[in-house]
Amino acid sequence: MSAASSLSVIPVPGPGAEDVVVGTHGRDEGAVFTGTADGSIFRIGHDARRIDRVAHTGGRPLGIEIDPDGRLLVCDAHRGILRIDPATGGVEPVLHRVQGRPMVFCNNAAIASSGDVWFSDSSTRFGIEQWKDDFVQDTRTGRLLRLGPDGEVEVVLDGLAFANGVALSRDEAFVAVAETAARTVVRLWLAGERAGQRDYLVPDLPGYPDNIARGSDGLIWVTIASPRDPLLERIQHGPPWLRRQVTRIPERLQPKPKRTVRVQAYDDQGWLVHDCDVRDAGYHMVTGVREHEGRVWMGSLEEPAVAVLNL
Repeated sequence: MSAASSLSVIPVPGPGAEDVVVGTHGRDEGAVFTGTADGSIFRIGHDARRIDRVAHTGGRPLGIEIDPDGRLLVCDAHRGILRIDPATGGVEPVLHRVQGRPMVFCNNAAIASSGDVWFSDSSTRFGIEQWKDDFVQDTRTGRLLRLGPDGEVEVVLDGLAFANGVALSRDEAFVAVAETAARTVVRLWLAGERAGQRDYLVPDLPGYPDNIARGSDGLIWVTIASPRDPLLERIQHGPPWLRRQVTRIPERLQPKPKRTVRVQAYDDQGWLVHDCDVRDAGYHMVTGVREHEGRVWMGSLEEPAVAVLNL
């Protein structure tokens, strides 16, 4: 599906509007929230004409979810998991340390009906400012974790290749986590005959996924931040010394994400339902996605804007 003509780009007053979520409570119902590189959380009004800064995390907000009380649950790359009241701007720290050590790269989350928060820590070696180092060196130190309503936290999967987006199936029988560096979406079964088993929802994506999210249509939407790069993958499979050297060469000579706007949607069996590949959009590097009532909202780690596509 090529859809350049129906993509709208909405500027926000800050760079790197990385993720998006659509409000579901009261006055925020239908509004869109995003977080930018300067630590701001913005609320985009229903008609996209009014944009307000509702909070400041003091860090770098990435994944954003909405909890049952209408508060924002934010994965901040520097400060860990936060809860934010969009009405007052109050910021409540929830979790920063795991097993006695600060998280290095808290990234994305999904909230279960039980109150469990499933979230990713992309790397135990490199923070967001050095995300390319982890990606190229393929450290496979990413983790999927669960934070219970009682405050207990556990690592449920480790050894992931840049753990990123997180989503639950419609019936919460499994939790899915994107492996950016491996171009996969891993699935961990939580219920049924396969409970405790790990497999793949999508074993071979056409590019590198970032955030993922379950839409109002029940599908799991996956961002493709950049198409597959065979040269980069040869480097990833090379000896460790080569991978380290590549990240030490000047920035202009390092592999770069190719310009693209692409999101896909999969059902809970892993079948591809939508493939939205937008050409010549004046926007690039989609890292956040949220389908809501037939509209697909997108965020970008690079752009000072969000975008919306009408299906």
